[in-house]
Amino acid sequence: MFKKKLGADWASLVTGLGLGLTVALQIETTTREDWASVYAILTSISRSFALIGTYLALVGLVLVARVPWIESSVGHDRLVTWHRKLGPYSLFLIGFHVLFVAIGYAGLEQIPTIIEIWRMVTRFPWMLPAFVGFIFMMAAGITSYKKARARMSYETWWTVHLYTYLAIALSFMHQVLTGPMFIGHPLNRFFWNVLYLAVAATLITWRFAIPVIRSLRLGLKVEQVIKEGPGVFSIIMKGRNVDSLGAQGGQFFGWRFLTKGHWFISHPYSLSAAPTKKYLRVTVKDLGDHSGSVTFIKPETRVFLEGPYGAFTAGRASKGHVTLIGGGVGITPIRAIMEEFPPNVEVDVIFRASKKEDLVLKEELDYLAEERGARVHYLIGPRSEHPMDAKYIMRIVPTFRDSDVYICGPTPLVDAVREAARNVGIPKNRFHDEAFAFHGE
Repeated sequence: MFKKKLGADWASLVTGLGLGLTVALQIETTTREDWASVYAILTSISRSFALIGTYLALVGLVLVARVPWIESSVGHDRLVTWHRKLGPYSLFLIGFHVLFVAIGYAGLEQIPTIIEIWRMVTRFPWMLPAFVGFIFMMAAGITSYKKARARMSYETWWTVHLYTYLAIALSFMHQVLTGPMFIGHPLNRFFWNVLYLAVAATLITWRFAIPVIRSLRLGLKVEQVIKEGPGVFSIIMKGRNVDSLGAQGGQFFGWRFLTKGHWFISHPYSLSAAPTKKYLRVTVKDLGDHSGSVTFIKPETRVFLEGPYGAFTAGRASKGHVTLIGGGVGITPIRAIMEEFPPNVEVDVIFRASKKEDLVLKEELDYLAEERGARVHYLIGPRSEHPMDAKYIMRIVPTFRDSDVYICGPTPLVDAVREAARNVGIPKNRFHDEAFAFHGE
């Protein structure tokens, strides 16, 4: 735990130092003329917004770059949450930069703002690519809002977000060739070049090079697709020295099945069984998009993967008793993590499902429970019958307040259990949740 906290502290320190140096670029190169009029002030402020907004965008990319020591220190879900919270600040700052610099230049030249924007885009070096990048970034930002995400498939959302990388790249030349903080300031330009190159190297290494090398080494192929229940299927994959990945039950991978309709987009699916030397398994529910078409994947299909990711692992437990809660297909990482706890840890499993047919992997859960002496509680029916508040959970698991809590399921279930844990005094470091839905918070 100390090493994990130390890693997170170092990440925060480096991020803060980088932000301070970024702000210093503007302060150190500001002249008296930059504050000589209202329009000059607007222009100067816009440049500060551009620097800080770009820096935050770069940090946002690193947060989801899947760097192992950052993932293990902070946890994937928390990193994604930070990425989502950081994104709007970056977008607003860059948006205000475009607005303020256009108004500032238009005021100084005494021409309409819209004409100034056209002149800047068509005459300034590398301004057109930067403006296209700005449009791409705004598109990614708009589609990140919950209501927008709810109206599109994961595939569409993922594709739009790919343009974020292009947007940030397109803005680079405009910044270093026209920014007063870089013109005639080689040290400042060196810092900005190193910053961009470091982020690019991180993304290329951890999101592309290492996953490709690992996948080729493992030789992973689909061995079997099994129907587990209504619209729920397990995909069993076989490879060489799979245990070299160091994956644990509860973690997830980004999967690419090298067949039509599946090779381009990486989809995050959790392991539904603890990995072995040769096998990995995921269990997927048909949600009407990419997940539904996995049922047509044929044996011997090659598989590329990214991972393992996530901190939803048995090693984070600090108590001698754990309460594992899964809702619907969210039971899959719960089932996987059951195998990872040592024999001296007492285990209670709560499985929430709307109807009996939704109790996927029930036979496996019962077998594991009997083998290690765990207790599995099946709660079937509508939410009104199973409120999942503190009083109700304590009735099922009397030692709930003295346990580590692991939960994976729909957002309403996670929120209800989080509130129940808070009400009985369970601290945050003993509450472990895994994001379950693409359209979740």
